[in-house]
Amino acid sequence: MDQGLRVDFTRGRMAGVRASVREYAAGHGLAGCPLEDLVLAAGELTTNAVLHGGGRGTLRMWTAGGRLWCEVRDDGPGVARPVPADAPDPAEAGGRGLWLTRALFPDLAITGPGAVVTFSAPLAKR
Repeated sequence: MDQGLRVDFTRGRMAGVRASVREYAAGHGLAGCPLEDLVLAAGELTTNAVLHGGGRGTLRMWTAGGRLWCEVRDDGPGVARPVPADAPDPAEAGGRGLWLTRALFPDLAITGPGAVVTFSAPLAKR
């Protein structure tokens, strides 16, 4: 049985988190663009947790229902405003991580306390 992946992270461990995400997802059959999209989204969310959520967080991944789930959790103040439907203004600094993740994974969900951000990717049938 799949025990999932759990990684506690801080600013200095970001590259290791992305490598763990890539290895876990590839081990469950993700490849090519779906794999790259998942690693990108997980990287954006973990970066948000470090920058806006208290400097640390936890990433979990697991499989259920033919999908690969990813959750990033932090102890910060939560997400102050809804994820924009349209791309942020290119002249503005930042503000793209959640928008990009939702564009790639429309099932993005944000809850609390803190910020708990979850999304999933379909797995190919084996």
